[in-house]
Amino acid sequence: MKDATPGADDVERGQRIYTPLVLRGYDLFVLGFSNRFAWRCRSGTMLERYDRHVGKRHLDIGVGTGWYLDRCGWPVAEPEITLVDLNENSLAVASRRLARYAPETVHASVLDPLPLGERRFESAAANYLLHCLPGQIEAKAATLAANLRPCLEPGGVLFGGTILGRGVTHTRLGRRLMRLYNAKGIFSNAEDDEQGLARGLATGLEDVEVEVVGTVALFTARA
Repeated sequence: MKDATPGADDVERGQRIYTPLVLRGYDLFVLGFSNRFAWRCRSGTMLERYDRHVGKRHLDIGVGTGWYLDRCGWPVAEPEITLVDLNENSLAVASRRLARYAPETVHASVLDPLPLGERRFESAAANYLLHCLPGQIEAKAATLAANLRPCLEPGGVLFGGTILGRGVTHTRLGRRLMRLYNAKGIFSNAEDDEQGLARGLATGLEDVEVEVVGTVALFTARA
């Protein structure tokens, strides 16, 4: 079992794969192929959650390529978007994609208190982030909740999704990818389950809801 207090190298391993070359194929392979055939939770399902939850001041953590933020329906014409990621390549790709909104970028890890000053957000998303973080799911989710709560307005919503390792039925393809990604340190989710996720989020946030679609736990919680 992985240590609940991972070191810096453990955290680094989960995000270093996202080079400019890998990010060029991310939308096609992860969002187009893997979500549909490996994890059985289509990207459109997660996009609907962005449509439902994003506010005019939005914080996105673990930004990928910015695909969801690029395509979702914003409640205002000029949302205030802040992107947080430990990977500079992801920040660069996502910020270019979202240039029309002039997003702010912050290079930081969600496992540490976020350097956002007094800013408060109506919504925050952590999509496909937790399964990349080392450690036990309850501890990871509790850290996420603790570090995000000060950044959310009262009633503000955190939402996202994470791939589970336990309590779900993986396809043959999913099992192969899980073994490969966990062996390489890209994922750290072999023991992640729905109950641990919910317990961790509930330590710092309220109204926690988790829905499992395929092998993905889709969650919401409020400050």
